[in-house]
Amino acid sequence: MSILVGSDTRLLVQGITGREGAFHTEQMLEYGTQVVAGVTPGKGGEWIHSVPIFDTVSRAVEATGANTSAIYVPAPYAADAIIEAALAGIKLIVCITEGVPALDMVRVVAFVHSQGARLIGPNCPGLITPGQAKVGIMPAHIHREGPVGVVSRSGTLTYEVVYALTNRSIGQSTAIGIGGDMIVGSRFVDILELFENDAQTDVVVMIGEIGGGEEEAAARFVTDRMTKPVVAFIAGQTAPEGKRMGHAGAIISGSSGGAEAKIQVLRSAGVQVADYPEQIADLVAGLL
Repeated sequence: MSILVGSDTRLLVQGITGREGAFHTEQMLEYGTQVVAGVTPGKGGEWIHSVPIFDTVSRAVEATGANTSAIYVPAPYAADAIIEAALAGIKLIVCITEGVPALDMVRVVAFVHSQGARLIGPNCPGLITPGQAKVGIMPAHIHREGPVGVVSRSGTLTYEVVYALTNRSIGQSTAIGIGGDMIVGSRFVDILELFENDAQTDVVVMIGEIGGGEEEAAARFVTDRMTKPVVAFIAGQTAPEGKRMGHAGAIISGSSGGAEAKIQVLRSAGVQVADYPEQIADLVAGLL
């Protein structure tokens, strides 16, 4: 397998009986993901899409050996759902929910790390290792197996870039949307390190956007630690200062977080930066 999810993923879905949880559980099952349990308090003992439902994550883990959780719980309860998964021993937690309060995430991220678990999201599309497993809401049909790792702050741009790669017969090892909120569980540098150590990944694509300093930190990591080539794109190049663009974290504040500064620091680190999303496929093709 490539990174984080694969044929050994045993997935638990928190919020499985809600509209989004039920729909995407069916999609993940159809792709071949091993969805072994669902959790909805008060509905333990029921079944949905041939998946058993439990009242608590701990009971689901004990009964099924689940090692990964996908969270579709509404925003006011998502933080507690993440904590419950970490306490139950789940090592990979993927929170799809958007609108989770930033103050909740401050304590949640620290707690998840203290439990030795990894959090992807919130407000993310999840991840997919083509041909093996998908966890989240990514459209599976646009992916194909291959050597390019993809990590992105934007779900929509992930799909656009993956589609362009696939149309060039360039497959992906794993594609991950880390989420566009101000506080997320995994940063670019965390995923870049995994791809650097993955034998199935030859090239990494990083899709960033305005706001914050994650792309600058990634550039430093590329300079100091990466041996594999990285291709990037920065969204929001025409965004005005002080106006949030789409994601909670996509805002330029003073001299910080602008697209041009991010592009310059990435290029200084040896990263090829595309002018538009579809150009990424051309740049990657030249590296394979």
